[in-house]
Amino acid sequence: MKLKKNILCIGAGYVGGPSMAMIAYKCPDYRVTVVDINGDRIDAWNSDNLPVYEPGLEKIVKKTRGNNLFFRKDIENQIKENDIIFVSVNTPTKTYGAGADMAADLQYVEKTARQILKYSRSSKIVIEKSTLPVKTALAIEKILSSSKGRIKFDVLSNPEFMAEGTAVKDLENPDRVLIGSRETKSALNARNQLIEIYARWIPLKKIITSNIWSSELSKLVANAFLAQRVSSINSISALCEKTDADITEVAKAVGMDSRIGDKFLKAGIGFGGSCFKKDILNLAYLCEYYGLNEVASYWKSVIKINQYQQDRFIANILHRMFGTLAGKKICIWGFAFKADTSDTRESPAIYVAKKLIAEQAEIIISDPQAMKNAVSDLADSKGTIRYVEDPYEAASGCHAILILTDWDLYRKMDFRKIYRSMVKPAFIFDGRNIIEREKCFDIGFNVYSIGKSALSHI
Repeated sequence: MKLKKNILCIGAGYVGGPSMAMIAYKCPDYRVTVVDINGDRIDAWNSDNLPVYEPGLEKIVKKTRGNNLFFRKDIENQIKENDIIFVSVNTPTKTYGAGADMAADLQYVEKTARQILKYSRSSKIVIEKSTLPVKTALAIEKILSSSKGRIKFDVLSNPEFMAEGTAVKDLENPDRVLIGSRETKSALNARNQLIEIYARWIPLKKIITSNIWSSELSKLVANAFLAQRVSSINSISALCEKTDADITEVAKAVGMDSRIGDKFLKAGIGFGGSCFKKDILNLAYLCEYYGLNEVASYWKSVIKINQYQQDRFIANILHRMFGTLAGKKICIWGFAFKADTSDTRESPAIYVAKKLIAEQAEIIISDPQAMKNAVSDLADSKGTIRYVEDPYEAASGCHAILILTDWDLYRKMDFRKIYRSMVKPAFIFDGRNIIEREKCFDIGFNVYSIGKSALSHI
């Protein structure tokens, strides 16, 4: 089959790798290449152990890799050879200078734009895939247009709305695909070329277009709204515990209102992942930059509630376990920030684990996919930490189990067997509200769930 177009993605992370694999899978006549400055990451994409765990992703990568999907390290040559370039590089929160701890660090975006300018030998369509502050496209445009010549660049915004854990499903059947562009003839032509790619498998009614600034802002706002819902229900969970209301019943009643809906109304120990906190802080910084201080304060409160929920969870563990954790063995089930991913970025489990270590507890960590990342996240922690893949073995001899990730396997555990192996009195602190708490209580556990009354024998 003759390949129609060459597509390049700079950045082989949680967005770049899966999204390009889907394009290659759905567009077999396109040659899709993914590059990254991290050579180890490229090696992993070319191996049998992909750097990203997503249900269904391995099958798609293996079907396309080497046919029309390629993971390469020669960034310079690939920029020269490709017509369409997606930019999917990291945009962490700044840790220095103006906007520290709030603004997005755009150094990698700028470096990538300068690379594209330096090595391009023909006109390109450059597409923002990373989550970026509004007006970032303007900076990219200025860099790419700084060299006067025949080479022309059109910059588009095409933020990715997939969720980790359901990435393949979200990429194959998204709620929408958003493409932002300028209104020039050249930009509209570039936009149409991108529409042509997605239209291979996505209905045109789901492909929406906007101006480039609306597209950039939409991704930040979408993540902020989702995080806001999580913090809202978590704030009510604290009230439920004081009043003997049940957060699950409250969420069900509220979610059945068609004006509200039931998505993101599950109480827990708080949100994690690479997007929510970073994007809300970025949004708040933008609001402050434009003098909208009250708006910035509103969004910062979402972050405060998220932190409060984690601190409240830890305080409850300390209170229920007689005011001290020193020398006690605490088993943590789940370290990824959510189920069906290996990603631990901003995972509540990191904060909880460090707090337990500070209380001189011995912790045993178990997770079906995130163990390697957990070791890295806690590498600087001074305390007794063990990593045990088998959750039964991990819980044996422990005083308490903390459920921090909603992996389905934790719902199906043999809790009678586990109870027999633990130190008594045995505790379960269910940070995700996934177990049958009454059943565990009847077995003998002291059960503490989020937003529910305690079930305690002591």
